Amino acid sequence: MTTPRIAALLLAVAVSAGAQWFNYPKKGVPRNADGTVNLTAPAPKQADGKPDLSGVWLGDNWSPAGRRPALPGGRGIPTSKMLPEAKAEFDRRTASNMIDDPKVRCMPNGVPHANTEPYPFEIVHTLDKTLILYEMYYLRRQVFTDGRKLPDNPQEFTPTWMGYSVGNWVGDEFVVKTTGFNSKVWGVSMSAHPSSDMMKVEERFKRVDFGHMDLAITVDDPKSYETPWTWNLRYTLLPDTDLFEFVCEVNPAPQHMVR
Repeated sequence: MTTPRIAALLLAVAVSAGAQWFNYPKKGVPRNADGTVNLTAPAPKQADGKPDLSGVWLGDNWSPAGRRPALPGGRGIPTSKMLPEAKAEFDRRTASNMIDDPKVRCMPNGVPHANTEPYPFEIVHTLDKTLILYEMYYLRRQVFTDGRKLPDNPQEFTPTWMGYSVGNWVGDEFVVKTTGFNSKVWGVSMSAHPSSDMMKVEERFKRVDFGHMDLAITVDDPKSYETPWTWNLRYTLLPDTDLFEFVCEVNPAPQHMVR
């Protein structure tokens, strides 16, 4: 039999869940006659006429509603041969089932790795920067669009997990260049491929219509790979939702995890 106290708690939980804004119809969203979102409507524009990438996006390989067929290589498998030291590190990581992946301790997964996770991210344009907010680990990136340039030598930066990013528009593509990574991040992909502090990443975002976006990623890491290599990703808009809170507690004993 349910006591009044337990009943009150259950009611409180139900009311709280109903008040969450994770399924809230948003303004300015093109809709079909039945109220569903028209994902193939024209892509929106910013006030200055540039394409508007704003919204919450999820990779098509993670099966969002309205997705297009995912392209091969969505997990970021390099098409360039790894150099000997990088290959040895890759073999070590895979032999241990990636037990020392920084994600085990809730550390950032870097760029472009963060774009490939089964969690959405949100793009927000402001005057002099574009923000990319990742649901996973509550990560965020600042892509500066105020005209600043990256140095030719990435080691001129104080290394960080997510690197330093600048962006500019080339036609209808938002081109983001990132470098300045630390030596701890597993930034390339979910498949344990290594990178170095010399890695440079170029991302080319293109919103093809209201509900779909393409992303071409080029990785240039002369310490790890013989040549730069590129792969292409597709994303679908999650139109009437927002990012969830994601809290990850640092794991003090990853050696106890199942390999």
